[in-house]
Amino acid sequence: MAGWNADTAAGPLGSGAVTLVEGSSFCISLANGDIQPGHPHGLFVQDTRILSRWSLTVNGQPLEPLAAETKEPFRALFAGRVPRSDGYADSPLIVERLREVGAGLLEKITIRNFSVNPVECVVRIGIEADFADLFEVKEARLERHWEETRQPGDVSLNIRGLWEGIRKEVIVTAPGADVGPDAVAYRTVVPRQGHWTTALTVVPASEGEDTLAPFLHPEAGGLSPRDLRRQEWVRKIPVVQVGNHVIERTLRRSYDDLGALRIEDPAHPEHVVVAAGAPWFMTLFGRDSLWASEMSLPVDPSLALGTLQTLADHQGKVVDEMSEEEPGKILHEVRLDVSSGLALGGKSTYYGSVDATPLFVSVLGSVSRWGFASETIAALLPHADRALAWIEEYGDKDGDGFVEYQRLNERGLINQGWKDSWDGINFADGTLAEPPIALCEVQAYVYDAYMARAWMAFDAGDAGLGTELTERAERLKEQFNERFWLPDRGYYAIALDGNKKPVDACASNMGQCLWFGIVDKDRAPLVAERLMSPEMFSGWGVRTLASDMAAYNPASYHNGSVWPHDNAVIAAGLMRYGFVEEAQRIATALLEAAEYSEGRLPELFCGFDREQFAEPVAYPTACSPQAWAATAPIMLVTSLMRYDAHVSRGGLWMDPVLPEAFGDLHISNAPVGRGRVTIDVTNSTASVTGLPDGVTFHRGHRPWLTELVDQFKPHEQAPQG
Repeated sequence: MAGWNADTAAGPLGSGAVTLVEGSSFCISLANGDIQPGHPHGLFVQDTRILSRWSLTVNGQPLEPLAAETKEPFRALFAGRVPRSDGYADSPLIVERLREVGAGLLEKITIRNFSVNPVECVVRIGIEADFADLFEVKEARLERHWEETRQPGDVSLNIRGLWEGIRKEVIVTAPGADVGPDAVAYRTVVPRQGHWTTALTVVPASEGEDTLAPFLHPEAGGLSPRDLRRQEWVRKIPVVQVGNHVIERTLRRSYDDLGALRIEDPAHPEHVVVAAGAPWFMTLFGRDSLWASEMSLPVDPSLALGTLQTLADHQGKVVDEMSEEEPGKILHEVRLDVSSGLALGGKSTYYGSVDATPLFVSVLGSVSRWGFASETIAALLPHADRALAWIEEYGDKDGDGFVEYQRLNERGLINQGWKDSWDGINFADGTLAEPPIALCEVQAYVYDAYMARAWMAFDAGDAGLGTELTERAERLKEQFNERFWLPDRGYYAIALDGNKKPVDACASNMGQCLWFGIVDKDRAPLVAERLMSPEMFSGWGVRTLASDMAAYNPASYHNGSVWPHDNAVIAAGLMRYGFVEEAQRIATALLEAAEYSEGRLPELFCGFDREQFAEPVAYPTACSPQAWAATAPIMLVTSLMRYDAHVSRGGLWMDPVLPEAFGDLHISNAPVGRGRVTIDVTNSTASVTGLPDGVTFHRGHRPWLTELVDQFKPHEQAPQG
C-alpha cells in the first residue's frame, strides 16, 4: 500500500488560479474570481472547505477574466467583463470583485457601465458548501456525504451540514439580495456611465457559537482586522531598501507572505508560529515551521521562539503506532479540524518525521543567541533533553550511531525526511531504498543538535553534559565521513538503506550537510564542485537529484526539481566552507527566478536547464505562498552578508560579499536583542548604528558552535568544520 505523501493526488489548481491566505484560512479561485466544483478550489477555514462554489454571473453570463491582482496576501482585486449576447467583442460592463480572506470571506462587487445607456442586470452568485476537509479536497476523494439543510432568510443563507454527529454551518450575508436555497441574486439597473456596488460576507458558525463578528465590514475608511494585523507586523520587522529593486521587491514579498502565514496556538495565543504554506499546509508543521523560523531569525526572532514553545507543548509523551508518537519526538504536523480517518496516521497530530526532533534542538541553539531572557530559554531545555533522549532511544533503534526512520503503520509516510514523496530516496540506478533509512542531512541535524546543546550546557556551567554531548558529536562526525562518503564518486551518499548499504544517488541533501559543519574540510571542495556541476545546477538552482541519475525527472516533486529553501541552505553551507562565488551564483539564480513570479518564490519549480527554457518552469501543484520558500530570499541575502548575532556574547557579526548586481543595501528597524539597529552595506562594506548597550559590531563570521565549544575542551584541537 502506498503511503500518503506531500505530492499524492494533489490536482493542479488550474491556469491563473489565485490563492489568498491569512493565518489558517485560505481561498483558491479561478482567475475570474469564481470557485467552481471540479477544481481543488474553495474557501477553507481551519482545514474545512466552507465554500465549494462561489460563481458569479451577470444576466446568465460568467465573467471573462481581465486581471487578478493580489494587493496583500489576504486581499485581491479581480476584473472581468460580461460577454455580450449580440456577438460583438467589446462589452460595456466591467465587473470588479475586491475579495478579502480571514476567518471567512468578504467580497465587494462593483459593476461599471461604460455605455451611454442604462443596463438592466441580474447578478447571481451560486453557492455551495460541501464541508469537505482539506485531505478530501487535496486527494480528490470526497468520501463523506453531509446531511444538508439550507435556510434562506431576508438577508442571509444558512447552510448546515450533519455527519455522524458532527455539525457544520456557514452563513452567507447578502444585504439587498433575493436569497434562495442555492444562490443570492440582485436585480438592478446600472446607470449610464455609472456603477452599482454591493458587499457580501461568508463566515463559518458552530452550534452554540456566535457568527464570527470580527469579519464584518470596518467603518467607512477604516482598517479591517486583517489590515490592522498586517500593520502591526510591518511595524515590528525590518525595512529593507536594495539598489537592485527586483531583489528589494522579492524581499518585501517574503516579508508580506511570512506575515500572512503566521498563526496563533489556540491554547496560547501569545505563541505565534509559522504555518507551512498554502494551499494544503496551512497549519503547524515540525520540520517546515522550524526551518522557516530559523531562516527568518533576522526578521523576527519571536516566530522561532513561538514555534519552539508550541512544538514543545505537543512533544511526544507515549508510544502510539498509529500517530507514530514516541516520547520526546517532535510532531510532523497538526490538523485543525480534519476527520481523524483522513489525517496522516488517522489522528489530528502526526509524528512521522525523522528530522523535526533534532532540528528542534538545533533551532533552540540559534534562538538562544538572539537575546531572549535566559529563563525563557531555560524553560525549553528540558524539552531539548527529551528530544536528545528520543534520538538515542528511538531515533537510533539499532544502536549504530545513526538516526533512521521506518514508518510504524501503513497509513504513515513512507519517507520521513524532507524528501517525503514515496520515491524520494533511490539509488543511482533508480532502485528505491528500503527502510530503515538513515538520511545524510539528518545526521548533520543530529550533529548540530549535539553541538548546540553542548554549547548551552557549557555556557550554563554544566561541563559534564557539555563534554558528553561534544564527544557524541565528534563520534557521529567521524562515523558519518567514514560511512557516507563515496570515494569513487567524490560525493556523499544520500542515505544508508536498511542493510547499511550507501544509497549512491547524487542528490542535493549533501549540500545541507555543509551548513551544519559535519563535512570534513578536505572533502568540501569535491562536494561544492559536484553541486555546481551541469548535472546538478540547472541555472536556476541546484536540483534535488543529478540529471545523470536513473530516477531523474525535471518535473518530479523530489527527483530533479529545484527547491528554493534547499538552495538557500546549500548556499549558506557553501559560505561556511569559503565557497563564496558558488553561493553567489545560487543566490543570484534564485532571485532572478523570483522575477518571473512577481517576486514570490514558489515551493519548488521544475529542474529543466536554463538553456532549454528561458524562464523557470512551474511545478503544477507547488504551494505558494509557502513558508520556507518565502524565507529563502532572507537566508540567501543574510548568508551573503554573513549576518548573525550572539547577544549573550555581546556581538553582531557581518562581513558582506554581496554581488555587485545587488547594489547597495540599507536596512532599518532590524531586531538585535532588545534594540533595533540600522545597517548599511556599500560596496560590500558594512556599517551599523543603534546597537544596544553591550553589543559590539564585528567584521567577520560569527564563531561557529565548534569554535565556541572548543573553548571549554580540555584537549588541543577543535572538530573540523
